[in-house]
Amino acid sequence: MRDKIISYARERYATEPEYLWLKTPDAFVLRNNNNRKWYAIVMRVKKSVLISDAEGFIDIINLRCEPFTRECLLSEGRCFPAYHMNKKNWISVILNDKIDFKILCNIIDESYNIING
Repeated sequence: MRDKIISYARERYATEPEYLWLKTPDAFVLRNNNNRKWYAIVMRVKKSVLISDAEGFIDIINLRCEPFTRECLLSEGRCFPAYHMNKKNWISVILNDKIDFKILCNIIDESYNIING
């Protein structure tokens, strides 16, 4: 899924992943090329940061979204309040086969448009 996200960001927004942290070399951000704001963060985290009592690690993407979108996605169980970001404006989506890639792309687009505005 990481490769699909990178390809999508490259094709749609001409953005490249930026690997910013030495301690987490597989984590990356996607930034708007004009204002340099982040619109996505992909990282590997302990499952327990989102799902209590869960073990192991998962890949997630943090995205900015409008309050209505956030509430819909949270109520459907498609996302969680953002890990390591402002929980009012950001969500975390687990990158697995339970999230349809087209839906994920729509949320990526919304995130990009919010920070682009």
